[in-house]
Amino acid sequence: MLKTLTAIAAFIATTAYAAPNAQQLLAATDAIRNPDKPFSLTTTLIEYRNGKQTDANTLAVYSKADKVGGEFRSLIRFVAPARDAGKLMLKSGNDLWFFDPSTKASIRISPQQRLLGQAANGDVVTVNLAKDYHAELDGEEDVQDGERQPHHAYKLALAAASADVTYHKIEMWVDAKSTWPIKAKFYAESGRLLKTAYYRRFETQLGVTRPTETVIIDGLDPNWVTVMRFADYGYRDIPDSWMQRDYLPRFKPE
Repeated sequence: MLKTLTAIAAFIATTAYAAPNAQQLLAATDAIRNPDKPFSLTTTLIEYRNGKQTDANTLAVYSKADKVGGEFRSLIRFVAPARDAGKLMLKSGNDLWFFDPSTKASIRISPQQRLLGQAANGDVVTVNLAKDYHAELDGEEDVQDGERQPHHAYKLALAAASADVTYHKIEMWVDAKSTWPIKAKFYAESGRLLKTAYYRRFETQLGVTRPTETVIIDGLDPNWVTVMRFADYGYRDIPDSWMQRDYLPRFKPE
């Protein structure tokens, strides 16, 4: 927690008398979204079509940062619905693997592939955007958040640092005072808007105020909405073995 708070404080201090450094600002939002020690949480995905719930699932997420590069490694355990319970997804570096206990096989999958509604595989794993994207400051704007509250925000233009990240380009709006992420737009390589996300319901979790809900709206159909909710935050000891593809058939949650 101290490391996270220090990163945020350092950004605020460096921007008090000068234009903000876009990459530092992006790193500050990472520190808000991601705990700075190995942790677990529960992610619930709910899909809505024209205001009516059409699907949902629940995931247990275990994440820890790599000691060398700082990239997060994540193990995702499917909890519900019953048809998916026990399935696993592993992110190691930018490699993503899916394991089905019924077949005992693990296959490589794409982070861009849809998991449920507008939530892609790459959306449910823990990511340091500052390591995957090059950020540039694209001005300042007054914007509304997902609860229609006004914010004066920095607008960041993010370009993918490699071809294997989830999105080719992202636009992100970050509160100028708190560095909270407010909203983001995600684009395909063709330039097509894939979706818009609003970060909301900020609560203190593991000592830092974090968004506990993300509302994702389809880029073409605004009536197609996916809500991601995050709960049950906790620091925990996560064995390195859990983050190995060969270990997936033997994984048993503690």
